[in-house]
Amino acid sequence: MIQKIKKYSTTNTLVILGIILGVAFGSLLPELALKQQVIGQIFISFLKMLVVPLVFCSIYIAIMGLGSLNDLKTIGLRTISLYLLTTALAVFLAIIVMNIVPIGEPVSAEGLQYAKASTIAPFSFQAMILSFIPTNIFNALSNGSMMQIIVFAILFAVASMYLHVDRQELMLDFFTAVTNAMLTMAEWVIKLTPIGVFSLISYVIADQGVDVVIGLWKYVLMVLIVLLLHALITLPTVLAIFGRVNPFKYLSSIREAPIMAFSTASSAATLPVSMRIVEDVGGVSKKHASFVLPLGATVSMDGTAAYLTIAVLYISHLAGVDLSFMDQVLLGVTVVALSVGVAALPSASLVMMVVILNQIGLPVEYIALIVAVDRILDMARTSLNVTSDLVVVKIIDQIQKRQN
Repeated sequence: MIQKIKKYSTTNTLVILGIILGVAFGSLLPELALKQQVIGQIFISFLKMLVVPLVFCSIYIAIMGLGSLNDLKTIGLRTISLYLLTTALAVFLAIIVMNIVPIGEPVSAEGLQYAKASTIAPFSFQAMILSFIPTNIFNALSNGSMMQIIVFAILFAVASMYLHVDRQELMLDFFTAVTNAMLTMAEWVIKLTPIGVFSLISYVIADQGVDVVIGLWKYVLMVLIVLLLHALITLPTVLAIFGRVNPFKYLSSIREAPIMAFSTASSAATLPVSMRIVEDVGGVSKKHASFVLPLGATVSMDGTAAYLTIAVLYISHLAGVDLSFMDQVLLGVTVVALSVGVAALPSASLVMMVVILNQIGLPVEYIALIVAVDRILDMARTSLNVTSDLVVVKIIDQIQKRQN
């Protein structure tokens, strides 16, 4: 265990160094930084390569390991409840801060255009539910449709419980071997993290430019402050209350996963790293990590929910529309509900923003004013999404251990 902690600590130091050097390289040599993007893309591709087989096999093993449908129901309900709780707290925090420090001066929507919003199909509850169910599992696997893969893996594992014991053991051995192989490959990819992070950060800095951030500094600062408050106060408090562990000691030990999420801006790409780290140094059992983390990578959206709440309230100020208390309550409920509901849809965060703006009656054209910094804020909110996953999996693990 001590050797593993030292190994990840060394990697953490190199990753932080990679971020610092990446910012400097992207600022001083932007042309070169743009050309070396392929290195970062290779790194993310390696991570994404592991995700689909890892999610499918991990979910299968976790459910088979639970042994009964009652245990599955208990852990499943606890997991979803905790994800909804942390998301609701993130939205509540965002609303409070935006009311205490309202930012955004009225700006005319005339001349603004955000063409991408027009490509979003009208949202419907029916389409949302149907998007959870794979009509072709092989198509879902090839496209990386995470929610569909999770649904099929759960049903497949439950169905396997009805097989003869010998066949259950055979299938469990097979999927366990596949998972172990995937996690071994994940360890190889983790060694490339500092180089991948350097490439990704330097490209973002060179591509976005510092001027864009300066122009929207109040908005960017507000989002970052809320995300940090949630990460440093709300989530540790939830972990201390429900998990009964030292939250800062735990979060410090698994910090490489949020750093990785910040660099890749992808919860799914970070999943192999998250699973490896919570098991190696976070003290979480493989059974619980295998079920909770893949689900969290799809439905846990604390950072995205907080970001969207701030963005909508900011746009309301730009449009000169004061939202009443009940309007803001409705906004919060909508964001929490959609954060789970639209997880299976493409461009989930954009779908959520368009749906919410249409519901409130605000012009979607205002998205054009904030989209310039979306990539940078996407990195920050993804990091918080993953941090929330790591908190929830530790809580579930602690609760189950106390009851056993």
